Amino acid sequence: MSRTVYVNGEYLPEEDAKISIFDRGFLMADGVYEVTSVLDGKLVDFDGHVKRLARSLNELGMGEPLTADELLEIHRKLVAENEVINGGVYLQITRGAPADRDFAFPPEDTPQTVVLFTQNKPDLAESPAAARGIKVISIEDIRWGRRDIKTVQLLYPSMGKMMAKAAGCDDAWMVEDGAVTEGTSNNAYIIKDGKIITRQLSNDILHGITRAAVLEFAREAQMKVEERPFTIEEAQQADEAFITSATTFVTPVVEIDGVTVGAGEPGPAAKRLRELYIEGSRAAAV
Repeated sequence: MSRTVYVNGEYLPEEDAKISIFDRGFLMADGVYEVTSVLDGKLVDFDGHVKRLARSLNELGMGEPLTADELLEIHRKLVAENEVINGGVYLQITRGAPADRDFAFPPEDTPQTVVLFTQNKPDLAESPAAARGIKVISIEDIRWGRRDIKTVQLLYPSMGKMMAKAAGCDDAWMVEDGAVTEGTSNNAYIIKDGKIITRQLSNDILHGITRAAVLEFAREAQMKVEERPFTIEEAQQADEAFITSATTFVTPVVEIDGVTVGAGEPGPAAKRLRELYIEGSRAAAV
């Protein structure tokens, strides 16, 4: 059975979904996106994702074509119609499809393109990767300077994933001026002497919704948090390391550039944070 997807006000079978070849998301990567996880048929951190979406649109000078309530209704309908128990909803908004290709922005009254679809991820909560831990490599961060805006410019992160795969690893941590910025699709952390260390928010990294929730749970559990840059060498000498994202939750990192982190297996702090996040997310999901 094909999925039901949403395209510009219509719910369609995925094989019937179409957008213009002149859409600026296709031609210019002129668009933003969000991914909201679904646990037990409910949406996780929905309010946070909608607020970040609004910020991304504003930073790029785009309007908000739908209200938060309208977006919630669309998300819920897609989850129900596609019978998603565990998985996610992908949302993308672009500046629209003008009559022809042009570097200049189209007229302000050009309708924006809004697309949503669901993905099933049965192992979202019981992830094999989280149980065994992942291996990462380091790569140079050569992305543009506004990584805080969640745009669809994902070519280099995609290339980073493939670099990691070619090296027999799971992901890559990007490094700029000697310090880790973030993973290809996640925020990066280390734990040393009981302290969680992660890069502070700025234009250099995505302001992760899962990041915010995990750090709040950590502080509630009386864990110490220090927001600052760290190096690959510091990470290799850490007691634990982990990543967070909407689709990986909290996932331990057990190897960095071929060097074992800690005991080489998921550590107690990362495992506890994952438990706290899943428990709290299930309780607050909508």
